[in-house]
Amino acid sequence: MKTEERTFVAIKPDGVKRGLIGKILERFEDKGFKIVGMKLLQVTPELAAKHYEEHQGKPFYNRLIHYITSGPIVAMVVEGYEAIESVRHIVGATDPMKADVGTIRADFAQVMEYNIIHASDSPVSAQREISLYFKPEEIYDNWQSMLELITYNEERYDG
Repeated sequence: MKTEERTFVAIKPDGVKRGLIGKILERFEDKGFKIVGMKLLQVTPELAAKHYEEHQGKPFYNRLIHYITSGPIVAMVVEGYEAIESVRHIVGATDPMKADVGTIRADFAQVMEYNIIHASDSPVSAQREISLYFKPEEIYDNWQSMLELITYNEERYDG
């Protein structure tokens, strides 16, 4: 049985600076996912440290912090069936050179250090990252997508 879930996605500073927000959002919406939370924000060093705490002490940690704080990001909560795995598939491998053709990273990124986008890798990470970037009242889940609305109305009037 497929499950409805939420995941955290961030269009990183290079994606924002290159004007790719719309193209990236389109990928998720075309797949049928709902964007239930979204905002443009500047990540502070403190927030970056919390986001990347599992990498603290690794040789690339300081570069991660510098990169994510180098400009605004678009933080999103994406909702849908098997959202975590499916979104990561749309995003592609961390290294754009190893990402499948047609994924966001394969299409828009050239090097691993500037790979355009982040997506949670597990339910635990998704919950933690969503709570870092969003207050509960900033998530809008009480609306229906057009697909849901059409399906509901068809069932309501045909059933």
